[in-house]
Formats: sequence, structure tokens, C-alpha cells
Amino acid sequence: MLQIPGPTNVPDRVLRAIDAPTIDHRGPDFAELGLEVLEGLRTVCRTDGQIVVYPASGTGAWEAALVNTLSPGDKVIACETGHFATLWRAMAARLGLEVVWLEGDWRHGADPERIADALDDDVRAVMVVHNETSTGVTSRIADVRAALGDHDALLLVDTISSLASIDYRHDEWGVDVTVAGSQKGLMLPAGLSFNAVSEKALEAAKAARMPRSYWDWAPIIAANANGYWPYTSATNLLYGLREALQILLREEGLEHVFARHARHAAATRAAVAGWGLEVLALDERELSNSLTAVVCGGSDEVRRVILERFDMSLGAGLGRLADEVFRIGHLGDFNDLMLAGTLSGVQMGLKLAGHDVGDGVGAALELLAA
Repeated sequence: MLQIPGPTNVPDRVLRAIDAPTIDHRGPDFAELGLEVLEGLRTVCRTDGQIVVYPASGTGAWEAALVNTLSPGDKVIACETGHFATLWRAMAARLGLEVVWLEGDWRHGADPERIADALDDDVRAVMVVHNETSTGVTSRIADVRAALGDHDALLLVDTISSLASIDYRHDEWGVDVTVAGSQKGLMLPAGLSFNAVSEKALEAAKAARMPRSYWDWAPIIAANANGYWPYTSATNLLYGLREALQILLREEGLEHVFARHARHAAATRAAVAGWGLEVLALDERELSNSLTAVVCGGSDEVRRVILERFDMSLGAGLGRLADEVFRIGHLGDFNDLMLAGTLSGVQMGLKLAGHDVGDGVGAALELLAA
């Protein structure tokens, strides 16, 4: 049982869709596929703007967001919300950007007021991780946008562990570049990454002087107009993406997807409380619906016991949280019975590892049954 917060379980029908003959990526059948998945991704991101798809991990989409919109020496604000925000900040620094680093405790999301206080006329962009995979904390992006007011800074948002799991609205919230990957809420293997791009970001790209070639939006957007890409495409992953979008948009529906994730997150938190433990996130407005990080000293031993005894993988504590938390992923292709099994394995593993815990599973089942 793979219960890390991504890559997530891939539905069998998505795997079967990937397992198909490769077609001519310059032919009419591919063009139909390309246009269909681009339109589906617009719906998932809730944007009418451009979507750019790369054969890459989410890290590639991080870099694309930066090099297409900024120039060497530009000042950006980045918020320390966890391990992945720290990595994105490090990338920005390596690319020659001046990073204003708003330090955090890894238990809260990006603070809109601190961002507003850090703004000056030289700031060109604000970088925020929507859902921090290392901590289970979800930043309030609409509030961050409001805090920017009339400032001209671009808003760059990482949705790698939130897109298609947690409510997200690129256009409505005024996001300029959304960063996403295929291996979490979209229920695919790793290998595709995405940027959703505002008109403001496209204008910024015209003046941006950061070196870029593979990551350049312009030739990709031009080829996408007819359903193609300017390079050899990951055709079989696009087959899988089309099937995943069918499940998310036409069969379950995004609102039901979000409600399912919220229900599973609430049940997991009920279990954590029943065990007598605490979740890492401290602000109730910022509790993640994609994963739950559980504060538990010696968590690596708990994870080892659970893997050896029950063949279930949980997420490790990353960075400063190493051996201090374990992370339960409850996103993507997931249902009530899978959650019940996951929480049962965690409860048994905690007891076998020597932790005196209560009946968290019973608390979770009561919530699910209700």
C-alpha cells in the first residue's frame, strides 16, 4: 500500500490507457489528443488562459515559472512554509535572483501580512507553495493575492500536491503562474509538469532576460494552437492524462473530488486525535486535505515497522522534520475503505513500535459512516 503524499496510486484504467501503441506525434490523431488534454487542464486549473505541458517533473515547472518571467538580479519574495518551499527558494538563488526569504516555523502557511510588509518597488514576483507536501499546511492563496493589492508583482504558486485535490482557482485568485505535476491529484506516474499562465505573465515573458530554451513558453504555446508540441511528446502519458481527466471532470466532478478529499482529511485528523497525537499544522484554516503530517518522535521506526509488518509506505519527515513526523497521503485515487485500511495499519504500527495510543481508527470510522 503506497500511502506517501505522492507519487500516488495510479488507477488501473489509467495504466491501461497508458499501455497503448504510440502514434505519430505530428499526425491528426495526436492533435485531437493534445487539444483535448489542454482544455481539460484549463478546467482543472480553472483558467481560460494558456496551459504549458512539459515532459518533466514538477521541478521543471518550477524552473519554467522563473525563467520565463524574470531577469537575472530581479528581487522575489519567497515564504518558508516547508521543505519544498526551501528547495524552490534555492533554485531561484542559483538562477541569479535576489530572494527575500520570509522565514517560517513549518507549521503555518505563507503569511499575507508579512508578504505585504516585504513588498517594495523592486519586487518582481512572490513565490508561494499552495500545499506544502512536507508539512500538510495549505497556504491561503486568495488572501496572499489580496495582500499584494495594486502592486505589480507576479504571483507564482506551486500546486504540485493540491491541484485536483484541493480547491484552486488560477483566474479568480489572480495567480500569474501555476506550477503542477502529474503524479499526485492527477493520478498519473511522474513525468509531466504544467504551467498555467496569465496574460500578465505572458507580457512579462516578452521582457524577461533569464536564459531559457527547453523551458521557453513561446514555441510550445505556438505549437499547442494546433494540438502539437515543438519536440517529441510523452504520448503515452498524455493518453493516461486524458483518461484521468475523464474520471475527474466527467465522472466524479471537481466539486465531488474536493469534498472527498476534505472528508478523508477530516477522518484522518479524527484518527490522529484519537491516538492522542497531534497534526503538524497549527492554523485550522490551513489544514491540508491532501495529506496529514503527524507529530511523532521516532517516526522513522514507526514507518519501518509499518512497512515490514503490513507492506505499507508512509511519508518520511523531510529536512528539519526528519524523524519527527510521519506523513499519511490521502489524495488521488482513494476511497473510504482504502483510508480505513491505511489508518488501521498506522494504529497497529504505532502500538508495535511502543506507542501508547487510543482507538483513532474508531473515531475515523464514525466520521466516515456519518
